[in-house]
Amino acid sequence: MGLLRRAEPDGYEEFVASRYREIVRFGALLTGDGRLGEDLAQEGLIAAYRSWRRLAVPEGRPEAYVRQVMVRTAMRARRRRWRGEVPTEELPEGSRGDFAEQSDLSVQVLTGLRRLPADQRVVLVLRFWSDASEAEVAQTLGVAVGTVKSRTSRALAALRASGLFAESAKGTP
Repeated sequence: MGLLRRAEPDGYEEFVASRYREIVRFGALLTGDGRLGEDLAQEGLIAAYRSWRRLAVPEGRPEAYVRQVMVRTAMRARRRRWRGEVPTEELPEGSRGDFAEQSDLSVQVLTGLRRLPADQRVVLVLRFWSDASEAEVAQTLGVAVGTVKSRTSRALAALRASGLFAESAKGTP
C-alpha cells in the first residue's frame, strides 16, 4: 500500500513560483539575515498553504497574508530569548551569505538593518521597502501611528549615526 499524496491546491504552486524571491527578500530585510529571511518566508508560505482555499478567491490577497504572517513571526521572535549563537567578526570558510554578490549599497543596507532592534527594522521595511503608509504599518503591527513615527525616526537616526550611510544621510533613508 502506497502513501497517498495530496495535490497542491489550485494556484498555490504558481503563486510560490512567481513570488518566492520577493517574499524571501522581504524576510531577509525583516530579519537582517538572508537565511533567517528564508526561514521566515517558509513560515509565511506554510500559513498560506493552510489557508489557500480562503486566499485563492479573486478578492484574496495571498502575498499580503504571507507578509502579515512574516511580520508577526519576526516580532514574536524578537521577544524570545535565546543565547545559542555567538556573533563573530570572521565567518567560517565557505559561509558566504546570499547577499555577498550584491552591490555594496545592498550590503550596507542589510548591515545597517541588522544592527537595529527588530521593532525598528520591521517599521523601516514596511514603510520604505513595502511602501506602506504610517497608518497601514500601525494597523499591521497593532500599535499607534505615533509609535510608528517614533520608531521610524529612531531607526533612521541610528542608521545615520552609524556612519554606514554618510553620503545618503542628507535625504530620507
